[in-house]
Formats: sequence, C-alpha cells, structure tokens
Amino acid sequence: MADFILMFILFLPVFGVLIWSYFDPEESLLWGKRWMYKDEPEISEGAIRYIKMMSLVSIILLTVIFAVAFIGLF
Repeated sequence: MADFILMFILFLPVFGVLIWSYFDPEESLLWGKRWMYKDEPEISEGAIRYIKMMSLVSIILLTVIFAVAFIGLF
C-alpha cells in the first residue's frame, strides 16, 4: 500500500505536466528554450499535433499503469 501511495504522489506532477502540454503545447514546447531565440518562434501545426498526441497517449498509458498497479494490490 505504501508503494501505491508513493507512486500516486510521484505520478501527480507528471500528470500535471502532461495535461499542461496537451492544453498549451506551444508554451510547453518552448519551456526552458525561449532564451535561444531573439523573436517569438513559430511552431508548426505538425509539431503542435505531435505534442498533443504524445501527451494524450502518455496520459492514457500512465493511467493504465496506475490502474494495473492498483488492481495488483488486491
């Protein structure tokens, strides 16, 4: 049970970042890299779709992993 609680606590920030990446892919893509550009860079629609898709897939995958771990407790 302690392992599950620890995993839940560690997954919360990861879920938060993935949800943020899904709803604001432009900002999340430039996070920590904005200093490299003089002007505001334009991000292609393909890159935005890729970030959104990978965020969604990661959220689903982590939810499944979390559910399997929870079910494995009992």
